[in-house]
Order: sequence, then structure tokens, then C-alpha cells
Amino acid sequence: MTYKARKRLAIFILVVGLPIYMIFAATIMSGMMNNQIRLPMVVEFLAYIVLGVGWALPLKWVFKGIGQPDPDAPRQD
Repeated sequence: MTYKARKRLAIFILVVGLPIYMIFAATIMSGMMNNQIRLPMVVEFLAYIVLGVGWALPLKWVFKGIGQPDPDAPRQD
């Protein structure tokens, strides 16, 4: 995938995908807290960790190197 395509995909993920994922994660956590039986604090903490980092690990390849200059661009000496 070219640098330009990865950059566009990264912007799309941050602008569209991340807010959708945030709504999904908030729904999951509110569902866990609305039960009659409250889960242990450790389980809730682990759920927050998994949901907080879970989106970034599979998409690491998209964001890696985006802040760097375009490696495919012609060099200007």
C-alpha cells in the first residue's frame, strides 16, 4: 500500500472509525455496569484496558510511519 493511501486510510479511521468504536466500547461498558450483579473491579479494569488498546493493535501497520516524510517522493537535493 502506498504512503498516500495509508495516510488517507489513517485519516478515515481516525475521523469515522474511531468514533464508531468509541460508541461500541461505551455501550459494552455501560451494559456491564447495568447488570444487577456488579462485576469485580479487576474485570472492569481489564475490560477498559482491552477496549482501550484493542483498536490500535490491529491497525498499527496503518499508522506506522505516517508522521514521517513520504518515502516514495522524489528526493530534493
